[in-house]
Amino acid sequence: MSGNGHLDRLSATDASFVVQEQGPSHMHIGGVMVFEGPPPPYEDVLRQVASRLHLVPRYRHKLAIPRFEMGRPLWIHDARFNLRYHVRHTALPPPGSEDDLKKLTARIFSQRLDRSKPLWEMYLVEGLEGGRFAVLSKTHHALIDGVSGVDIMTLLFDMTREAGPTPPPEPWQPEPEPTQAEIARAAARDGLSTALEMAGSALQAARDPLGTLAAAREAAEGLGEVLWAGFSPAPESPLNGPIGSHRHVTWVKNRLADFKTVKDAFGGTVNDVVLAVVAGGLGRWLRARGVRTEGLELKAAVPVSVRAQAEHNQLGNRITLMVGPLPVYCDDPIERLHLVSEAMTGLKESKQALGAQVIIGVERFAPPTLFAQASRLHFSPRFANVTVTNVPGPQFPLYFLGRELLEMAPVGFLADGFRLIVAIVSYNGALTLGLMGDYDTLPDLEAIAAHLRDALAELVEAAGRTPA
Repeated sequence: MSGNGHLDRLSATDASFVVQEQGPSHMHIGGVMVFEGPPPPYEDVLRQVASRLHLVPRYRHKLAIPRFEMGRPLWIHDARFNLRYHVRHTALPPPGSEDDLKKLTARIFSQRLDRSKPLWEMYLVEGLEGGRFAVLSKTHHALIDGVSGVDIMTLLFDMTREAGPTPPPEPWQPEPEPTQAEIARAAARDGLSTALEMAGSALQAARDPLGTLAAAREAAEGLGEVLWAGFSPAPESPLNGPIGSHRHVTWVKNRLADFKTVKDAFGGTVNDVVLAVVAGGLGRWLRARGVRTEGLELKAAVPVSVRAQAEHNQLGNRITLMVGPLPVYCDDPIERLHLVSEAMTGLKESKQALGAQVIIGVERFAPPTLFAQASRLHFSPRFANVTVTNVPGPQFPLYFLGRELLEMAPVGFLADGFRLIVAIVSYNGALTLGLMGDYDTLPDLEAIAAHLRDALAELVEAAGRTPA
């Protein structure tokens, strides 16, 4: 809510992450960042974060949900915002190992964020072996997507060791929280705005019937490709089924150069190599569990950023989804990479991503009940077995209160029906695969991590290099 009384409604994509946070599914994402020591004093961390909050104003906003399903949720100021609630201080029993850090991360990410407060938390973790410390970030997906999450991280951290807190332009003053009547009026205004937008689209169609017809035909083709993907559902696998509310977390650290070596040797993109590694690792894991993989092709939901250059450093989600193949049946690593690369090239040339955006566009005009049903399409195991998301991070060192950021591992979320997510982030020459699994039904997450390491080593060796 700003000074003119305007209430900021969530976009259809952002709201879908709120609607689908039900039962055992937690819709927050984040990361684990390990820094060189010694750890800074907690009060210094508070001052550093406070000095940058004006750059990410949404971090002082909370959800307001209209009564009687009168519209999508809205962002409002949290008049009782308390930074100490969101920035927390904890420690591992020294010397804290990487395994201890993973267990702590899993416990923190197994707890849902409090909907009555701004939807983010940050943890200063002391006690890591080698005198290091970690920072855990945990933010609701309604607030950020992966790309904007990396943008926000670069805002909170420094690019030089000497930089420090910068005073905000003026002290922050929260605006009064709106009443339910004001929220209802805002929902009504949004409904009128939507109606006017639809009328404007109709007027534009009358002015340019040929252009509108061509755009409609292209959108229909894209929607058809999405529906065709739905009629060709993902196969049954141990990766899908009911989940609980508790999580396992691990990560696989690699050199970005190894993925580029494979790409340069055999073609494709770094993302194609990532998907080929995931396919190879999951194939090994399935066979180790006694699952026959002959002819088995799993499907991966691959989020694609549609964020324009001018939209960087902005919160919210600007993503769509494509469904790519994971040929776990293929034993030859090079052939597996070629299969993935050819399929992903075809998807990029297709209109599948456009079709997913059409569905999001329709959701903007849908009544709340229909919106809740339509948003389930984005998180349905009918379309995919596993989510694989890859976000490029900064390829230069970052600093926090003069301490260099050494390692970064992403943490994703599990939608209902999905027992595994593979999130990837690159930073300063490293590329880390962050795995999250359901605690009860996927106890062997470390085994999957080991198979992913082997699948990458296989490709690097085929490219004539010695893997790290």
